[in-house]
Amino acid sequence: MTTLDLNATDRDLFRGALDQALAQLEGALSEFGARFPDDTAPADRYRPRRWLDYPDGANSGWTTGFWTGMLWLAHELSGQMAFRAAAHAHLASFEERLEKRIQIDHHDLGFLYMPSCVAAWRVRGDVHARTVALGAADYLMRRYLPRAGIIQAWGDLDDPAQRGRMIIDCLMNLPLLHWAGSAGGDARYRDAALSHLERSRDFLVRADDSSFHTYHFDPETGAPLYGSTAQGLADDSCWARGQAWGMYGFALNHRHAPDLGLLAVAMRQADYFIAHLPPNGIAYWDLAFGPGSGEPWDSSASAIAACGLLELADHLDDEASAQRYRDAALHMLRGLVMHCAARAPASNALLLHGVYSKPHGQGVDEPNLWGDYFYLEALARVLHGASGYW
Repeated sequence: MTTLDLNATDRDLFRGALDQALAQLEGALSEFGARFPDDTAPADRYRPRRWLDYPDGANSGWTTGFWTGMLWLAHELSGQMAFRAAAHAHLASFEERLEKRIQIDHHDLGFLYMPSCVAAWRVRGDVHARTVALGAADYLMRRYLPRAGIIQAWGDLDDPAQRGRMIIDCLMNLPLLHWAGSAGGDARYRDAALSHLERSRDFLVRADDSSFHTYHFDPETGAPLYGSTAQGLADDSCWARGQAWGMYGFALNHRHAPDLGLLAVAMRQADYFIAHLPPNGIAYWDLAFGPGSGEPWDSSASAIAACGLLELADHLDDEASAQRYRDAALHMLRGLVMHCAARAPASNALLLHGVYSKPHGQGVDEPNLWGDYFYLEALARVLHGASGYW
């Protein structure tokens, strides 16, 4: 990861933003203790997550890894042992989720186990956490449909409405399989990840460099069927967070599969995203919208995209192109700092003005855990050359 040569104004802005983010996280940690916040923060305040008859704040859903990942990252950035102790204390609940099959029948095991258990292995050399993460990768492999060549995103594997559906978010879960293949020496993980990458490259990215949110295949023959959306404006529009997942995901997976042409795809996706940003650098929730639309921003999309642009730039040999993407990332991050950074006591989050799912009326104009995580990761990248836990 390249350490950026920031001008004095940017350095001061981002250092102040990082200090503020760590202070917000410290306050939230004192509030939640061993509990997990919910996915989003109505009225800009996280509350303990609730699910069925589990205790408030239990480890459930697909976003808890981002909370634990923020704690690991905050420990590395600040040296504060309270962050490390809290992150370590979470690991048993991630193991319990695997053992008891608690809401893990989906593809987001990378989001759950990379920033929690793989991070614990990388930060502390925690051998048990490594074993748990390998178990998560093995469970993710159950969703691989060999005839379609994809990892099914959602639902029971026999559910006709979901069988054969891949989504662009899964690009960010594939590093778990790459890591497991390397750590455990089992080629099945890498082979599945490569197959899914090829299908993503060939079918999720449109000719104009925008992306489908999801794509459907015949699970028996592997025949491509059609693209659709679940959280975007329309099947033929470009959901902002999906495009951000794509640009970051293709760039990340280039680390593991440099022969698949993924870097060029990431550049195409990045160029489309940049071209459809408003002047302040904060994406609207769907890239079909622009200034004057009255639609909400999705700050999490720009936070993810900023990380993706920095990752992309690090892989490029052409310095002019690399600098163009770094400049775009810094522009987005400035916009997030100036317009979306949260402050106590009004909020216990890091980043305001996110959107979970506008079509479902879920988490609209609210902070969310993934937005907070990638905002912190972006600040760590520009100030310290960090690279996240992917």
